Amino acid sequence: MKTYLRLLSYAKPIEKYAIPYVLCTLITVVFSTLNLALLAPLLHTLFLAEGAEAMVDKPEQWHDVLGYFTYYAQQANLLYGPYGALKWVCITIVCSVFISNLFRYFSQRVMENLRIHTLLNLRRTVFDNVMDLHVGYFSNHRKGDIISKIASDVQVVQFSVTGTLQVVFKEPLQLLAYLVMLFLISFKLTLFTILVIPVSAFIISRIVKRLKAQAKEAQQVYGNMITYLDEALSGIKIIKAFNATEFIKKQFNDENTYFSKLSRRMVRRQQLGSPVSELLGVIMVAVILLYGGHLVLSGSGELAATDFIAYIALFSQVMRPAKALTDSFSNIHSGLAAGERVLELIDQQSAIQDAPDAKVITSLNEGIQLENVHFSYGDKEVLKGINLTVPKGKTVALVGPSGGGKSTLVDLIPRFLDVSDGHVLFDGIDVRTLRADSLRQLIGLVNQESVLFNDTIFNNIAFATPDATEEAVIAAARIANAHEFILDAEHGYQTNIGDRGTRLSGGQRQRICIARAVLKNPPILLLDEATSALDTESEKLVQDALSRLMENRTTIVIAHRLSTIQNADKIVVLEAGRIVEEGNHQQLLAQNGLYRRLIDMQQFGD
Repeated sequence: MKTYLRLLSYAKPIEKYAIPYVLCTLITVVFSTLNLALLAPLLHTLFLAEGAEAMVDKPEQWHDVLGYFTYYAQQANLLYGPYGALKWVCITIVCSVFISNLFRYFSQRVMENLRIHTLLNLRRTVFDNVMDLHVGYFSNHRKGDIISKIASDVQVVQFSVTGTLQVVFKEPLQLLAYLVMLFLISFKLTLFTILVIPVSAFIISRIVKRLKAQAKEAQQVYGNMITYLDEALSGIKIIKAFNATEFIKKQFNDENTYFSKLSRRMVRRQQLGSPVSELLGVIMVAVILLYGGHLVLSGSGELAATDFIAYIALFSQVMRPAKALTDSFSNIHSGLAAGERVLELIDQQSAIQDAPDAKVITSLNEGIQLENVHFSYGDKEVLKGINLTVPKGKTVALVGPSGGGKSTLVDLIPRFLDVSDGHVLFDGIDVRTLRADSLRQLIGLVNQESVLFNDTIFNNIAFATPDATEEAVIAAARIANAHEFILDAEHGYQTNIGDRGTRLSGGQRQRICIARAVLKNPPILLLDEATSALDTESEKLVQDALSRLMENRTTIVIAHRLSTIQNADKIVVLEAGRIVEEGNHQQLLAQNGLYRRLIDMQQFGD
């Protein structure tokens, strides 16, 4: 119940929808019930002949609804004749049905608006929270599972939880209206009627008992399928190159088969609810026919034949809201299971939070300092006592064997990660006391992997700079050595580059990323092996673009090819999470240590 109410909170302001829905539903329920109650005067008009025996007195009791209907039908018969009375009864029935269906339509429209409003709020909240999570979260969780929660699970919540809200209000009200009318027709007969509801509810509850656990497992399996699908589409070249197509097919199909098996089990239980309740309803109708028929045929006058037919018609409709309720209890389990997964993602807190009194930083005046920095992934310590100063306007290169902690060190500067111990300082101020958005506004990032979006070249360069002019974008592209190849593209700057920039070469993608950084014009630049995956010609173009970008900026470079950073103001050599050497290119060569060995190995490899 707690999960349901919390999911429902995303429908706020719910009164905007609840008040008109309640009013429309009340009118619908009243007239839907009257539609069937009007059967009695219709039958009376059709089958009872004129005469003293057919005369009916005006009821003395106010709650004798059928008595009033029959009395006024009789008066119409006397006034307009049998056929005229029949016309008025038919007109009344048509008007009643029109009103009930008109307001049913209005209530359904209101409820659909509520569903869409809830889906909008819920999906927005989930996505906003995911975007606010720290970078490390995405390294530890499957992307497909996150996508499944945002796309599939939220959709399940929309149709089951908000749909149940409609059923929980309308159907009990409709059921109550039918029961009241049945009691007014025959108190004795209705005592039999109410027996089917608790019996049906008990049997259905036993059937759907395990639905929630199965639904939760099915959603997790679906998330795994999305992950496999994303990995397969992203790595299609590698899959084909290693002849792993059959392996990937089997991996996906095994999960798909298991998901289908779970779905069959769930559907089997869900679909049992309706036929079981219908069978119970038919059994009760048979009992009522026997008992009601006895009351009519006994001649005691307790129940008229026309009233009994109207009673049977009303009771046949009792099972519809009763079945809707039992079906909704089946569906709510899958909705709550999906809702718990969605709320789990909403409740996920970012490990990187701004302090309550965080300050805004607008410039870098002195430089960046790392003081006795330690960082661990779980129990594994990656950085161990790092002390490093990056003066303003200088270039510092990080080199060393793989796994030495270079990328982790760079991730600490924009606060993608927080230190386990020690301090990262901007102008002597700990970054944990600064607002992360203002800190990152000062930083431009170019990665080894070119991260581009399925959009035009222009929009990729102007990413997150919506007010960028065409002149500014072209100027950035010129600095990045990208302008010429962009002009040669099919539609120039308005050319769509495809998913992740697949319509461009590696060097072209990287130069677009550099142009994006140029347009941002940040005082601090982080380059993470930006040329390591390029051929020689592309590397030269990209390196030239980077050299222009690095002018008059504070730059930290992770270098794979050491020939590209020989002019750096300072080169820092990391090994196993520690700084083992530090100095410029000539100084480090003279030390004849690890840096010299790395240089010799690369020259030998070339």
